Order: sequence, then structure tokens, then C-alpha cells
Amino acid sequence: MNLSYYAKKRITDIIISIIMLALLAITLLPIGWMVFSSLKSSTDIAIGRVGLSHNVEGKVDIRWQNYVDMWKNVNFGLYLRNSLVICGFTMFFAMVFATFAAYALSRFKFPGADLFSNATLATQMIPMIMYLIPIYIMFVKFTMMTGIPVKGTFPGIILIYSAWFLPFSIWILRGFFAAIPKELEEAALIDGCSRLRVFWHIALPLAMPGIIATGIYVFLNAWDELMFAWVLTSADTMTIPVGIRLFVGNYQNRFDLMMAAATVATIPVVVLFFLLQRHIVRGLTAGAVKG
Repeated sequence: MNLSYYAKKRITDIIISIIMLALLAITLLPIGWMVFSSLKSSTDIAIGRVGLSHNVEGKVDIRWQNYVDMWKNVNFGLYLRNSLVICGFTMFFAMVFATFAAYALSRFKFPGADLFSNATLATQMIPMIMYLIPIYIMFVKFTMMTGIPVKGTFPGIILIYSAWFLPFSIWILRGFFAAIPKELEEAALIDGCSRLRVFWHIALPLAMPGIIATGIYVFLNAWDELMFAWVLTSADTMTIPVGIRLFVGNYQNRFDLMMAAATVATIPVVVLFFLLQRHIVRGLTAGAVKG
């Protein structure tokens, strides 16, 4: 009986592992094909050649030059810098304000606290595109009234991104702070710590995995956002999605350079994930267990 049970369990584990590996392969296939296509010639991609072609010497023709040409033709360095600046500051401001707001909502009882918490989540139910025209008009009116340019500047797009990701960040972080036992903070208050010191030395370190995981979520979503960046940025503040979109219009037949640009755009995100992988997993696990 026991042998049969363990044998069935082993077979079940093997089947689950095979299914998970198949799903992983399906997920990674487009990324692998993107990287592989970035090393092919535009002709090979256009005719649908699966493998790499050979040059006149009979050697495999790996087009590393695609990355050099892409960097020169697309001005990719500017777009990369702009994306890092915008996404980095967006993540910073969203996490700072969301951390303080989430801690206040989880620890203090004041009139309208529950209504405010529900309202922050309700804002995420409205499609982001609904805000585009009103925000654009607000930017234009503000510039006409004050003479201060907002559209096409770093502060303008950072402000919009931070405001958009702030409600969801508050809602997520509130759960992490609520899961921290109040007895730890009460003991510190009895020992003479101020509320600010309790927050800084007790609540903040315990919620740090959740803050990091939420910050990475904000960074990745801001990194991939195209709609607002397309409308609210200028030639000097365009992000990577906008640059690739313009590249599609200007170089429609250079699929090799498009794949190279997409590959380079993915590298910072992958590096960031592997550097903070341990914190991300801890944050996601804590959120799943504590609710």
C-alpha cells in the first residue's frame, strides 16, 4: 500500500514537473526567438529562415553588428537614459508616499479611513486611457496660465506615473503593514520610542520585502508603458517604448534592428530582477501567506 502510494505520488510529481517545464518553455519561447532573431540578417527574418545563414566563407553568419547599427540609428542611449530616470523616480516617489499612506491606514483609525482605502482601489477599475485627454488638457492649461512647461518634461511624466501607481501600491502595502503584529510596536512605545522611530526601526524593516516587490512592480509597469509616454513626452524625454514605436515607423523593413532594440530594452529589467530576486520572492511569499 505504501509503495503504491509513493509510486503514485512520484508519478504525479513527474507529470506536474513536465507540465510546468512545458509552460515555462512556452513563456520563454518568444523571448528566445527575439534574442535569436536579433542575431540574424533582415533578409533571413523576412523570408522566414529558421536557422542562421552562412557567409561566403561557409561560417555561421552571426550579426553582432545589428546591435551597433541599432545603437547608432535609433539613438537608443537617449531612450535608455530617459526610461531609467523616469521609471527610477516614479518608483521612488510612489514607494515613499505609498509607504507612509499604507502605514497610516493600517495603524490609525480616523473618519473616512475605510472610504479612502476603498477609493484607492476603485481608481484602478477605470481604464488608464480615460485619463489621457483630461490630463493632456490640464497640462496645456497649466502651461498657458503659469508659463511653466509640463508636457514633454521629466517632472510631468513622473508626476502622472507616480499618481497612477500610487493607489495600487497603497492597497498592496497596507496588507503588509497590517500583518505586522501591533504588539511589537506597542512594546516599543512603552519603552519610550516615538511613533516615528517605531515606524522607522520596526515596521519599515519588517515590511521591506513587500515594499521592494511592489517597487519592482511599479518599475516594470512604468518601463513598459507606451500610451502616456507617447502623448506626454518630447524628443528629449522619449522612453524606450516610444523609441521602438518610432523605429517601427521609420525602419519598417529592418526587423533585425527592431529585435536588437527589444533585446537591449529587456536587459535592464532582467538584471534588476536577478539582483532583487530574493527580496521579490520574500515579498510575494509574505503577501500570499499573510494576506
